[in-house]
Amino acid sequence: MERKNSSKVQGLYDFCKKTFTPSGTPPPSSQAVRDLCSLLVGPADVGLEEQSSDDDRGLGFSGLYGLNRVARWAQPITYLDIYECDSFTMCIFCFPTSAVIPLHDHPGMTVLSKVLYGSMHVKAYDWVEPARFQETKGPGYRPVRLAKLATDKVLTPQYGTSVLYPKSGGNLHCFTAVTPCAVLDILTPPYNEDAGRKCTYYVDYPFPTFSAVNGAEVSNEKEEYAWLSEIDTPDDLYMRPGVYAGPAILV
Repeated sequence: MERKNSSKVQGLYDFCKKTFTPSGTPPPSSQAVRDLCSLLVGPADVGLEEQSSDDDRGLGFSGLYGLNRVARWAQPITYLDIYECDSFTMCIFCFPTSAVIPLHDHPGMTVLSKVLYGSMHVKAYDWVEPARFQETKGPGYRPVRLAKLATDKVLTPQYGTSVLYPKSGGNLHCFTAVTPCAVLDILTPPYNEDAGRKCTYYVDYPFPTFSAVNGAEVSNEKEEYAWLSEIDTPDDLYMRPGVYAGPAILV
């Protein structure tokens, strides 16, 4: 039975509950993704107020590049858990200016992201298939894998919803707050190490870094490529839990 006067976030939950599965198989249809994109909400619908940049102590987007990675990742990010089950996760990340979630993947997952307020830079890659690896020099160095740039731009609420898939749409991405911003994420299925969906972090290197030494070439020179190397989960990725203050979800 349809609930009368239900909130927009309730509508999101109801749609996700009837559409998504714990295994992610079959993946959401293109029609389901379009329908879900049409349901995504604004900040007031999830109990958020836009943060003023006047009160923010971040360094600004241009100032990021004068910082080392530790300083950039140490900017606190607030995580708001709206709902989580075996089939999907609904959550919000609230960023101060210059805060960064480093490059990471979403194995076997479909993720819908919507900037609720502010501006956020997204850089995203997809793996080149079949997989191409290069060995790196030095003890303890991990091999690098070739990836193709999918997205490198600033997103605002006016952009709408971005969608990544297991093998396309920028499955590996990095978020950088240009201004104070908040992002609503719906992940299906959610991270689950036992099911092979572990979140892995990476660092990217320009294509010529290893290609010149090893003679690597790409078939399409018009596209931009990079080598990605797996790194340990950053110790200074500062993400603190917050309290979701939006409408309660009726399960």
